[in-house]
Amino acid sequence: MTDPLHPESAREAERLAWARAATGDDAFTLHRASTDAGFRSYWRGATGDGSAAPNSVIVMDSPPDKEDVRPWLAMRDVLEAGGVRVPRVLARDVEAGFLLLEDLGADTYLHVIGLHNADALLDDAVSQLLKIQAIACPPDLPSYDEALLTRELRLFDEWFLGRHLGIALDCGDMEHLDLVYRRLIDNALAQPQVLVHRDFMPRNLMPVAGDGPAVLDFQDAVRGPIAYDPLSLFKDAFLSWPAEHVAGWLDRYHARATAAGLPVPPIDRFRRDADWIGVQRHLKVMGIFARLNHRDGKPKYLADVPRFLAYLDGVVPNYPELAPLQQILDRHVRPALHAAEA
Repeated sequence: MTDPLHPESAREAERLAWARAATGDDAFTLHRASTDAGFRSYWRGATGDGSAAPNSVIVMDSPPDKEDVRPWLAMRDVLEAGGVRVPRVLARDVEAGFLLLEDLGADTYLHVIGLHNADALLDDAVSQLLKIQAIACPPDLPSYDEALLTRELRLFDEWFLGRHLGIALDCGDMEHLDLVYRRLIDNALAQPQVLVHRDFMPRNLMPVAGDGPAVLDFQDAVRGPIAYDPLSLFKDAFLSWPAEHVAGWLDRYHARATAAGLPVPPIDRFRRDADWIGVQRHLKVMGIFARLNHRDGKPKYLADVPRFLAYLDGVVPNYPELAPLQQILDRHVRPALHAAEA
C-alpha cells in the first residue's frame, strides 16, 4: 500500500520487495537504469554486494494509476508473434504495475549510432520495421484517425505556441493553421494504413547481437499511415542527419518495403507522404516537449526544439499548400524564440 505522505518512498519499498520476491533473492538491490518521458521507470538488478548480477534483469515500474502496463504487454505479444525482437518478460504483476524483464544492456541505438555505422544500424532497424508493418492489425487496435491526429496537432498551438511561447493567434492565423492541419490530416488518412509503432526511433531500439535490434516503447501502437515510422526513424527527435542521408535512407526503405510486398505508394508519392506526415509529427513533438516542461517538470526536452524547427524549414517551403504554416513560423515562432533567448 502506498503512503499518501511519502508516495515515492513507499513505491520504492514496494518495488524492491516485489523484485526480491520475483527473483527469489532477499539480498537483491535495484539501481536506476533509465526513465521514460511518461511515468514508467526502469531499474537494473544487482547482487547483494552491489556488483553487477551474473544474470542482470530489469524491473519496469509502471504505476497503475498513471500508466497501465497491460497495453505494453498486449502489444509486446503481438509484435513477438510477428517475429519482432522485443524484451522478454520473466515475471509480472499487472495489478501492481511491475514487470521483470531481460536486461538488454545499457546502450540504445542513440548511444552508439554515428555516421560511421548509421547505414548498417538503420538497415537492421528497417528489417524490424518491415516485420512490424507486415503484422495484421489486431481488431481492437486504435486507429490513427482524424480525432487522434487532431488532438496531436493541437498540442502545438495549445502547449508550444500558447503555454510555452505565450502566443495568442488571432482568428485569421488560427484559420490558416486549421487549414494546414486539415491538409495534414487528409494526407495521413489517405496513406496506406499499417501497424504503426508511433515512436520508432533510435532511443527505442536496442542493439542486441544476433537477432537484430530489440524494439521498445511500443504500447501506443495504432493502425495508421505507412510513412510515419520510417520518417520517425530517419528524422529523429534527438539527433539530426544530413538531408542527403535521410533522402537516401527513405528511398532504401521504400525499395525494401516494395520488395516485401508492403502497400507503399510510388516513390514520388511516398516522398511527399513522408514529408507531410513528418510535419504532423514535428508539430506534435514540439507540443509534447512544451507539455513535458510546463506540466511534468521535465525541461530537458526543450533543448531539442530547434531540431524540429529545422526539420520544418527543410520541408514546409517546398509545398505551397503548407505556406500558411511557414508564415506563422516566421511571424510568430521565430521572434518569440529569439526574444526568449535574449
